Amino acid sequence: MGRGKRKNYSNFNNFVAIPRRTLHMTEWKELSGPAKLFYIHLKGKYNGRNNSDINFHYSELKGNKGISSPHTISKAIRELEEKGWIKKTQLGGLFRHVNKFQLTWKYDDHL
Repeated sequence: MGRGKRKNYSNFNNFVAIPRRTLHMTEWKELSGPAKLFYIHLKGKYNGRNNSDINFHYSELKGNKGISSPHTISKAIRELEEKGWIKKTQLGGLFRHVNKFQLTWKYDDHL
């Protein structure tokens, strides 16, 4: 590599980290499949600065097997809220706003 040139490491941050400790917890194992998928997709939108302001449209899950129906997505969100994994900070949909969420980090290590 030549002098003054830097490697671009931004492509190495294209993953969603879920600690092994979390994967072995009974709280994770008790979540339904759609709830786990929604949580992974939501956590993928977290950039380190936007917690409580994570925008999420239902249409972003279109084409994902097992969680593409709005009814299934709503059930997954409700389950994650009831069990303390996430909080809804802004109600969207018919209220002309986008849904906004916050990760609670209750069962997950904050990286």
